[in-house]
Amino acid sequence: MNIVLIGMPGCGKTTIGVKLAEKLGIPFFDTDMLIEKIYNETIPEMFKKGEEYFRLKESQVVELVSNKDCCVISTGGGVILNDSNIKNLKRRGVIFFINRDLDAIIKTIDTSNRPLLKDKNKIFELYHQRIELYRKYCDYEIENISIDDTIDKIIKICKSYM
Repeated sequence: MNIVLIGMPGCGKTTIGVKLAEKLGIPFFDTDMLIEKIYNETIPEMFKKGEEYFRLKESQVVELVSNKDCCVISTGGGVILNDSNIKNLKRRGVIFFINRDLDAIIKTIDTSNRPLLKDKNKIFELYHQRIELYRKYCDYEIENISIDDTIDKIIKICKSYM
């Protein structure tokens, strides 16, 4: 079983994913990092070719990483925009929506490598566009108040699958 993390950019998916995988002793994969590594382009470079181009590469990487077993997968914030991504991730995974207070995201997010978030007001717009999709596709919604508490909640839920 894979542990899949979805949520807004800046909600803590990568930080939580790394620590969670380390605690469980299983591999960690970040789809955004894999996209850049596999295609040898940064995400901003891909977005210059169009969001559709990036989403295609993202879907290819999601399909690839979804075939792994017993790992933690942190996804890009827009992974929920493509139904096939969710189908692939659910095939072997339990999906956790990491929901973090929007004000906390805005205060801490680094927008330098996030093409869709150059304008902080865009974060509000994306949140309202995506929140229902995150809730629709997740198996569990976890409020990210603290990293350690979030990790403990995920582990507790995952134990019920074993």
